[in-house]
Amino acid sequence: MKGYVVNIETETKNNENFRKVLYTAKNSQLVVMSLKPGEDIGEEIHNLDQFIRIEAGKGQAVLDGVTHDIADDFAIVIPAGMKHNIINTGDTAMKLYTLYSPPEHRHDVVHVTKADAAVEEHFDGVTTE
Repeated sequence: MKGYVVNIETETKNNENFRKVLYTAKNSQLVVMSLKPGEDIGEEIHNLDQFIRIEAGKGQAVLDGVTHDIADDFAIVIPAGMKHNIINTGDTAMKLYTLYSPPEHRHDVVHVTKADAAVEEHFDGVTTE
């Protein structure tokens, strides 16, 4: 397949994995995530730009120490070098998708749990196509 076409709302809401890479191009990557109630992504800093959209749930986005309430249909843009975290403060799973530019993870990565995601694995130059 050249490129990637998907109903992103359906794909995001049906995802039960902490992190699942859907598609990796040379300069960007599409990933879906599911955070359990009380779970967070974990405070991190990337050397890349990141876009996050919340499809279901509610929580907080913490960007360089500033906390923002977020919920369904919110978008978060995180510039390279910004310390950030996404926290599920609701009582149901938070479903989101994210775009990394350039890619952050290996093209075929699926982390079922947050503990699985603790293993260091970064983009190795291999794309989906």
